[in-house]
Amino acid sequence: MEKNKEIVLSGIRPTGFLHLGNYFGALKNWARMQYEYECYFFIADWHSLTTHADTSELSLITRRLVAELIGGGLDPEKCTIYAQSDIPEIPELYLYLNMLAYKGELEKTVTFKEKARRQPDNINAGLLTYPVLQAADILIHRCHYVPVGKDQEQHIEMTRNFAERFNHRYGDVFPVPKAFSYGKDLVKILSLDGSGKMSKSEQQMNTVYLNDDDELIRKKIMKARTDQGPTEPNSTKPEYIQGLFTLLGLVSSQEVLTKFENDFNLCQIRYGDMKKQLADDLIRFIAPIRNKAAVLQNDPAEIDRILTMGAEKARKSAESTLVEVRKALGFRHL
Repeated sequence: MEKNKEIVLSGIRPTGFLHLGNYFGALKNWARMQYEYECYFFIADWHSLTTHADTSELSLITRRLVAELIGGGLDPEKCTIYAQSDIPEIPELYLYLNMLAYKGELEKTVTFKEKARRQPDNINAGLLTYPVLQAADILIHRCHYVPVGKDQEQHIEMTRNFAERFNHRYGDVFPVPKAFSYGKDLVKILSLDGSGKMSKSEQQMNTVYLNDDDELIRKKIMKARTDQGPTEPNSTKPEYIQGLFTLLGLVSSQEVLTKFENDFNLCQIRYGDMKKQLADDLIRFIAPIRNKAAVLQNDPAEIDRILTMGAEKARKSAESTLVEVRKALGFRHL
Protein backbone atom coordinates (compact mmCIF):
# COMPACT_ATOMS: atom_id res chain seq x y z
CA MET A 1 0.00 0.00 0.00
CA GLU A 2 1.17 3.50 -0.73
CA LYS A 3 2.40 5.15 2.42
CA ASN A 4 1.41 8.66 1.35
CA LYS A 5 -2.27 7.76 1.28
CA GLU A 6 -4.52 8.95 4.08
CA ILE A 7 -5.67 6.16 6.38
CA VAL A 8 -9.28 4.99 6.73
CA LEU A 9 -10.64 2.48 9.25
CA SER A 10 -14.02 0.90 9.82
CA GLY A 11 -15.31 -2.24 11.50
CA ILE A 12 -18.36 -4.48 11.68
CA ARG A 13 -19.60 -6.70 14.47
CA PRO A 14 -19.83 -10.45 13.78
CA THR A 15 -23.57 -10.80 14.31
CA GLY A 16 -26.11 -12.03 11.78
CA PHE A 17 -25.80 -11.88 8.01
CA LEU A 18 -25.00 -8.82 5.91
CA HIS A 19 -28.02 -7.22 4.25
CA LEU A 20 -28.82 -4.50 1.73
CA GLY A 21 -28.56 -1.82 4.43
CA ASN A 22 -25.00 -2.93 5.25
CA TYR A 23 -24.12 -2.97 1.56
CA PHE A 24 -25.47 0.44 0.56
CA GLY A 25 -24.74 2.07 3.93
CA ALA A 26 -21.14 0.88 4.26
CA LEU A 27 -19.72 -1.89 2.08
CA LYS A 28 -20.27 -0.17 -1.27
CA ASN A 29 -18.31 2.86 -0.04
CA TRP A 30 -15.60 0.69 1.51
CA ALA A 31 -15.11 -1.05 -1.84
CA ARG A 32 -14.61 2.34 -3.46
CA MET A 33 -12.37 3.73 -0.73
CA GLN A 34 -9.87 0.85 -0.91
CA TYR A 35 -8.61 2.27 -4.22
CA GLU A 36 -8.25 5.83 -2.89
CA TYR A 37 -7.01 5.40 0.70
CA GLU A 38 -4.97 3.05 2.86
CA CYS A 39 -7.88 1.09 4.32
CA TYR A 40 -8.20 -1.12 7.39
CA PHE A 41 -11.46 -3.05 7.77
CA PHE A 42 -11.89 -5.31 10.77
CA ILE A 43 -14.28 -7.80 12.33
CA ALA A 44 -15.13 -6.40 15.78
CA ASP A 45 -15.20 -9.70 17.66
CA TRP A 46 -14.12 -8.22 21.01
CA HIS A 47 -16.96 -5.72 20.78
CA SER A 48 -19.43 -8.58 20.44
CA LEU A 49 -18.51 -9.78 23.96
CA THR A 50 -20.11 -6.71 25.60
CA THR A 51 -23.49 -8.37 25.22
CA HIS A 52 -22.12 -11.78 26.31
CA ALA A 53 -23.33 -13.34 23.09
CA ASP A 54 -22.94 -17.06 22.56
CA THR A 55 -19.37 -17.36 21.26
CA SER A 56 -19.58 -21.01 20.18
CA GLU A 57 -19.95 -19.96 16.53
CA LEU A 58 -17.89 -16.77 16.66
CA SER A 59 -15.08 -18.18 14.51
CA LEU A 60 -17.58 -19.50 11.96
CA ILE A 61 -19.45 -16.18 11.81
CA THR A 62 -16.17 -14.26 11.44
CA ARG A 63 -15.15 -16.38 8.45
CA ARG A 64 -18.60 -16.01 6.89
CA LEU A 65 -18.48 -12.26 7.34
CA VAL A 66 -15.07 -12.07 5.64
CA ALA A 67 -16.50 -14.06 2.72
CA GLU A 68 -19.48 -11.69 2.45
CA LEU A 69 -17.27 -8.60 2.61
CA ILE A 70 -15.12 -9.92 -0.22
CA GLY A 71 -18.22 -11.03 -2.14
CA GLY A 72 -19.46 -7.45 -1.77
CA GLY A 73 -16.35 -5.93 -3.32
CA LEU A 74 -13.47 -5.80 -0.83
CA ASP A 75 -10.14 -6.96 -2.22
CA PRO A 76 -7.70 -8.27 0.44
CA GLU A 77 -4.82 -7.26 -1.85
CA LYS A 78 -6.08 -3.64 -1.92
CA CYS A 79 -7.11 -3.24 1.74
CA THR A 80 -6.31 -4.82 5.10
CA ILE A 81 -9.00 -7.16 6.45
CA TYR A 82 -8.45 -8.59 9.92
CA ALA A 83 -10.09 -9.81 13.11
CA GLN A 84 -9.84 -7.39 16.02
CA SER A 85 -8.81 -10.23 18.37
CA ASP A 86 -5.71 -10.93 16.23
CA ILE A 87 -4.20 -7.55 17.20
CA PRO A 88 -2.97 -7.68 20.84
CA GLU A 89 -1.68 -4.10 20.58
CA ILE A 90 -5.29 -2.81 20.61
CA PRO A 91 -6.01 -3.75 24.28
CA GLU A 92 -2.73 -2.14 25.37
CA LEU A 93 -3.79 1.16 23.80
CA TYR A 94 -7.30 0.60 25.23
CA LEU A 95 -5.70 0.47 28.70
CA TYR A 96 -3.89 3.78 28.21
CA LEU A 97 -6.99 5.50 26.77
CA ASN A 98 -9.10 4.31 29.70
CA MET A 99 -6.94 6.57 31.87
CA LEU A 100 -8.16 9.50 29.77
CA ALA A 101 -11.86 8.54 29.78
CA TYR A 102 -14.25 9.75 32.46
CA LYS A 103 -17.12 7.78 33.96
CA GLY A 104 -19.59 10.61 33.47
CA GLU A 105 -18.97 11.01 29.74
CA LEU A 106 -19.09 7.27 29.16
CA GLU A 107 -22.43 6.97 30.97
CA LYS A 108 -23.90 9.69 28.75
CA THR A 109 -23.28 7.89 25.45
CA VAL A 110 -26.48 6.99 23.65
CA THR A 111 -25.40 3.42 22.85
CA PHE A 112 -24.51 2.73 26.50
CA LYS A 113 -27.87 4.01 27.70
CA GLU A 114 -29.74 1.98 25.08
CA LYS A 115 -27.84 -1.26 25.78
CA ALA A 116 -28.06 -0.79 29.54
CA ARG A 117 -31.82 -0.46 29.15
CA ARG A 118 -31.90 -3.63 27.03
CA GLN A 119 -29.68 -5.69 29.35
CA PRO A 120 -30.14 -4.26 32.89
CA ASP A 121 -28.64 -7.39 34.47
CA ASN A 122 -25.47 -7.19 32.37
CA ILE A 123 -24.15 -3.62 32.58
CA ASN A 124 -20.52 -4.69 32.46
CA ALA A 125 -17.40 -2.53 32.35
CA GLY A 126 -16.82 -3.46 28.70
CA LEU A 127 -20.24 -2.08 27.82
CA LEU A 128 -19.43 1.18 29.61
CA THR A 129 -16.00 1.53 27.98
CA TYR A 130 -17.13 0.42 24.51
CA PRO A 131 -16.28 3.88 23.08
CA VAL A 132 -12.75 3.60 24.51
CA LEU A 133 -12.13 0.27 22.80
CA GLN A 134 -13.56 1.76 19.63
CA ALA A 135 -11.16 4.69 19.99
CA ALA A 136 -8.27 2.22 20.39
CA ASP A 137 -9.38 0.47 17.20
CA ILE A 138 -9.19 3.77 15.34
CA LEU A 139 -6.13 5.35 16.92
CA ILE A 140 -3.95 2.21 16.77
CA HIS A 141 -3.49 2.91 13.04
CA ARG A 142 -3.32 6.69 13.50
CA CYS A 143 -6.06 6.93 10.91
CA HIS A 144 -7.52 10.11 9.43
CA TYR A 145 -11.08 9.12 8.50
CA VAL A 146 -13.75 6.81 9.87
CA PRO A 147 -16.78 6.16 7.64
CA VAL A 148 -19.78 6.08 10.00
CA GLY A 149 -23.52 6.51 10.12
CA LYS A 150 -25.35 9.06 12.27
CA ASP A 151 -25.64 6.61 15.18
CA GLN A 152 -21.84 6.40 15.53
CA GLU A 153 -20.95 10.09 15.25
CA GLN A 154 -20.94 10.51 19.04
CA HIS A 155 -18.32 7.74 19.36
CA ILE A 156 -16.09 9.41 16.77
CA GLU A 157 -16.36 12.66 18.69
CA MET A 158 -15.22 10.81 21.82
CA THR A 159 -12.30 9.30 19.88
CA ARG A 160 -11.32 12.81 18.84
CA ASN A 161 -11.47 13.90 22.49
CA PHE A 162 -9.26 11.01 23.64
CA ALA A 163 -6.72 11.74 20.88
CA GLU A 164 -6.61 15.42 21.79
CA ARG A 165 -6.26 14.65 25.51
CA PHE A 166 -3.39 12.27 24.87
CA ASN A 167 -1.64 14.71 22.54
CA HIS A 168 -2.10 17.58 25.01
CA ARG A 169 -0.86 15.58 27.99
CA TYR A 170 1.94 13.51 26.47
CA GLY A 171 2.85 15.00 23.08
CA ASP A 172 1.54 14.80 19.54
CA VAL A 173 1.18 11.15 18.57
CA PHE A 174 -2.28 10.86 17.04
CA PRO A 175 -3.93 12.59 14.10
CA VAL A 176 -7.43 13.67 15.21
CA PRO A 177 -9.72 11.49 13.06
CA LYS A 178 -12.80 12.76 11.27
CA ALA A 179 -16.12 11.10 10.47
CA PHE A 180 -16.37 10.60 6.74
CA SER A 181 -18.86 9.67 4.05
CA TYR A 182 -19.00 10.11 0.28
CA GLY A 183 -22.26 12.01 0.41
CA LYS A 184 -24.01 14.22 2.92
CA ASP A 185 -27.04 11.94 2.87
CA LEU A 186 -26.25 8.30 3.51
CA VAL A 187 -28.71 5.91 1.89
CA LYS A 188 -31.20 4.66 4.47
CA ILE A 189 -32.54 1.21 3.61
CA LEU A 190 -35.87 0.62 5.33
CA SER A 191 -37.21 -2.76 6.39
CA LEU A 192 -39.85 -4.07 3.99
CA ASP A 193 -42.66 -3.23 6.42
CA GLY A 194 -41.37 0.34 6.78
CA SER A 195 -40.93 0.02 10.55
CA GLY A 196 -37.29 1.11 10.68
CA LYS A 197 -33.93 0.24 9.16
CA MET A 198 -33.10 -3.24 7.92
CA SER A 199 -31.43 -5.24 10.69
CA LYS A 200 -28.91 -8.07 10.78
CA SER A 201 -30.73 -9.83 13.62
CA GLU A 202 -34.36 -8.66 13.71
CA GLN A 203 -37.34 -8.67 11.34
CA GLN A 204 -35.79 -11.33 9.13
CA MET A 205 -38.66 -11.50 6.63
CA ASN A 206 -38.48 -7.71 6.32
CA THR A 207 -34.74 -7.70 5.58
CA VAL A 208 -33.07 -8.74 2.34
CA TYR A 209 -29.76 -10.46 3.12
CA LEU A 210 -26.85 -10.77 0.72
CA ASN A 211 -27.02 -14.58 1.05
CA ASP A 212 -30.78 -14.92 0.40
CA ASP A 213 -31.58 -17.27 -2.47
CA ASP A 214 -33.62 -16.10 -5.46
CA GLU A 215 -36.89 -17.62 -4.25
CA LEU A 216 -36.58 -16.06 -0.80
CA ILE A 217 -35.78 -12.63 -2.25
CA ARG A 218 -38.89 -12.83 -4.43
CA LYS A 219 -41.03 -14.01 -1.51
CA LYS A 220 -39.87 -11.17 0.73
CA ILE A 221 -40.38 -8.47 -1.90
CA MET A 222 -43.84 -9.71 -2.88
CA LYS A 223 -44.85 -9.61 0.82
CA ALA A 224 -43.52 -6.07 1.30
CA ARG A 225 -46.03 -3.61 2.68
CA THR A 226 -47.99 -1.55 0.16
CA ASP A 227 -51.42 0.10 0.05
CA GLN A 228 -54.19 0.91 -2.43
CA GLY A 229 -52.06 3.57 -4.09
CA PRO A 230 -52.43 7.37 -4.18
CA THR A 231 -55.85 8.95 -4.77
CA GLU A 232 -54.52 12.35 -5.84
CA PRO A 233 -51.83 13.10 -8.47
CA ASN A 234 -48.30 13.87 -7.23
CA SER A 235 -49.07 12.71 -3.69
CA THR A 236 -46.33 12.36 -1.08
CA LYS A 237 -45.23 8.72 -0.73
CA PRO A 238 -45.68 7.05 2.68
CA GLU A 239 -42.32 6.01 4.15
CA TYR A 240 -42.85 2.28 3.47
CA ILE A 241 -43.63 3.03 -0.20
CA GLN A 242 -40.63 5.37 -0.48
CA GLY A 243 -38.50 2.51 0.89
CA LEU A 244 -39.43 0.35 -2.11
CA PHE A 245 -38.75 3.20 -4.53
CA THR A 246 -35.35 3.72 -2.86
CA LEU A 247 -34.47 0.08 -3.52
CA LEU A 248 -35.73 0.38 -7.08
CA GLY A 249 -33.48 3.41 -7.62
CA LEU A 250 -30.46 1.46 -6.37
CA VAL A 251 -30.81 -1.76 -8.36
CA SER A 252 -33.02 -0.96 -11.38
CA SER A 253 -32.45 1.12 -14.50
CA GLN A 254 -33.36 4.80 -14.62
CA GLU A 255 -36.06 3.95 -17.18
CA VAL A 256 -37.71 1.48 -14.80
CA LEU A 257 -37.59 3.93 -11.90
CA THR A 258 -39.01 6.76 -14.05
CA LYS A 259 -41.86 4.54 -15.29
CA PHE A 260 -43.04 3.62 -11.77
CA GLU A 261 -42.51 7.19 -10.48
CA ASN A 262 -44.76 8.44 -13.29
CA ASP A 263 -47.32 5.70 -12.60
CA PHE A 264 -47.41 6.73 -8.93
CA ASN A 265 -47.75 10.43 -9.73
CA LEU A 266 -50.59 9.71 -12.17
CA CYS A 267 -52.36 7.41 -9.64
CA GLN A 268 -51.84 4.45 -11.98
CA ILE A 269 -49.32 2.51 -9.88
CA ARG A 270 -49.66 -1.29 -9.88
CA TYR A 271 -47.61 -2.35 -6.88
CA GLY A 272 -47.70 -6.01 -7.92
CA ASP A 273 -45.94 -5.18 -11.19
CA MET A 274 -43.49 -2.89 -9.40
CA LYS A 275 -42.61 -5.57 -6.83
CA LYS A 276 -42.10 -8.20 -9.54
CA GLN A 277 -39.69 -5.85 -11.30
CA LEU A 278 -37.91 -5.02 -8.05
CA ALA A 279 -37.56 -8.70 -7.16
CA ASP A 280 -36.10 -9.49 -10.61
CA ASP A 281 -33.58 -6.65 -10.34
CA LEU A 282 -32.62 -7.48 -6.75
CA ILE A 283 -32.00 -11.11 -7.71
CA ARG A 284 -29.79 -9.97 -10.59
CA PHE A 285 -27.92 -7.64 -8.21
CA ILE A 286 -27.47 -10.01 -5.24
CA ALA A 287 -26.71 -13.28 -7.06
CA PRO A 288 -23.06 -12.45 -7.99
CA ILE A 289 -22.33 -11.23 -4.44
CA ARG A 290 -23.93 -14.31 -2.88
CA ASN A 291 -22.19 -16.71 -5.26
CA LYS A 292 -18.74 -15.19 -4.80
CA ALA A 293 -19.15 -15.28 -1.01
CA ALA A 294 -20.35 -18.90 -1.14
CA VAL A 295 -17.28 -20.03 -3.10
CA LEU A 296 -14.98 -18.39 -0.55
CA GLN A 297 -16.97 -19.66 2.43
CA ASN A 298 -16.41 -23.20 1.16
CA ASP A 299 -12.66 -22.56 1.36
CA PRO A 300 -11.98 -21.80 5.05
CA ALA A 301 -8.24 -22.21 4.54
CA GLU A 302 -8.28 -19.30 2.07
CA ILE A 303 -10.27 -17.16 4.52
CA ASP A 304 -7.74 -17.97 7.25
CA ARG A 305 -4.93 -17.01 4.85
CA ILE A 306 -6.62 -13.67 4.21
CA LEU A 307 -7.11 -13.04 7.94
CA THR A 308 -3.51 -14.01 8.72
CA MET A 309 -2.22 -11.71 5.98
CA GLY A 310 -4.46 -8.90 7.27
CA ALA A 311 -3.34 -9.44 10.87
CA GLU A 312 0.33 -9.22 9.86
CA LYS A 313 -0.25 -5.89 8.07
CA ALA A 314 -2.41 -4.52 10.89
CA ARG A 315 0.06 -5.57 13.60
CA LYS A 316 2.92 -3.86 11.79
CA SER A 317 0.94 -0.63 11.82
CA ALA A 318 -0.19 -1.13 15.44
CA GLU A 319 3.31 -1.90 16.69
CA SER A 320 4.73 1.28 15.17
CA THR A 321 2.00 3.30 16.88
CA LEU A 322 2.66 1.71 20.27
CA VAL A 323 6.38 2.48 20.04
CA GLU A 324 5.45 6.18 19.80
CA VAL A 325 2.79 5.87 22.52
CA ARG A 326 5.15 4.21 25.00
CA LYS A 327 7.84 6.75 24.22
CA ALA A 328 5.41 9.61 24.85
CA LEU A 329 4.27 8.03 28.12
CA GLY A 330 7.86 7.66 29.29
CA PHE A 331 7.91 3.85 29.36
CA ARG A 332 10.94 1.84 28.37
CA HIS A 333 10.31 0.85 24.78
CA LEU A 334 12.19 -1.71 22.74
